[in-house]
Amino acid sequence: MDEAARTERAVRTDTAGTNGRPSLLRPGALVFVAGHRGLVGSAVTRLLSAEGFEVVTRSRDQLDLRDAERTRTFLARTRPDAVVLAAARVGGIMANQTQPVPFLEDNLLIQLSVIAAAHAADVDRLLFLGSSCIYPRHAPQPIREEALLTGPLEPSNEPYALAKIAGISQVRSYRRQYGRRYVAAMPTNLYGPGDNFDPETSHVLPALIRRFDEARREGRREVVLWGSGTPRREFLHSDDLARACLLMLRHYDDELPLNVGCGEDLTIAELADTVARAVGYVGRVGWDRTRPDGTPRKLLDVARLRALGFAPSIPLERGVREVHAWWSRHGEPGAHGDAG
Repeated sequence: MDEAARTERAVRTDTAGTNGRPSLLRPGALVFVAGHRGLVGSAVTRLLSAEGFEVVTRSRDQLDLRDAERTRTFLARTRPDAVVLAAARVGGIMANQTQPVPFLEDNLLIQLSVIAAAHAADVDRLLFLGSSCIYPRHAPQPIREEALLTGPLEPSNEPYALAKIAGISQVRSYRRQYGRRYVAAMPTNLYGPGDNFDPETSHVLPALIRRFDEARREGRREVVLWGSGTPRREFLHSDDLARACLLMLRHYDDELPLNVGCGEDLTIAELADTVARAVGYVGRVGWDRTRPDGTPRKLLDVARLRALGFAPSIPLERGVREVHAWWSRHGEPGAHGDAG
């Protein structure tokens, strides 16, 4: 396929858009959201329901997505118009380092099961949610989609990254062999209501919200955080990611995974200051430099996403305040570290 044809197929607008082209997802379509209780899946489910789509979900107790036969039977009976694969075993640096086997094997099993079952049920539209950790540790910044598989991965989360890379390859393979309109999104670091706040398995932003909230309530004068505070990270609210997911389901059709982010980053030390302000913590912040930093910088190039018409709507500090308020009301339903 030449570049002109690739662009024509990849970038589409709906009938209300400037080019008047049809959406790839009909109004009111039946969509199976795998992982609807997780941070991403819950946001996607809320948005799809609000937009008038019929959403079908199953809890982990009802359907273990690692079970290929049960998953195949479920999708054959349900026959959705589209599948959003947001189910995954997820976690921060500590969880990835102490539990590499489930981070590799559970994610491989979920992906193999769901994507193959979607094809068997003749589902022609599927969105696979990957992660920006698929990119090389020292990829040029900001990271373009073409950087995939151009260098060594970050060792601290390599098993998880390899599983997600396998998912991208599976999506690409079904496109090439069977002509399926399956696509993959590579989100940046995410946060939002329903996040995982467990101290053993959470990602950096919810972990900071919890640490500073507890320190404020306990009157502690200092909070000591992992690493040096110098790595740079990008953060996107899960509701903004959900908007990007719906945009992709409607208008994106290409084998190249699409970066999803805001296009701006900050240091972990700056993030800590932002969270402390939002939470109301006024003590000192210290750094344990014996602990790992992870990748030095991870900022996504989101030019292709912007070309689809996406722009984030939730500023970081406002989003952190809202998530802290949510955490104060609800506690930690996502503490298991699994978006399935």
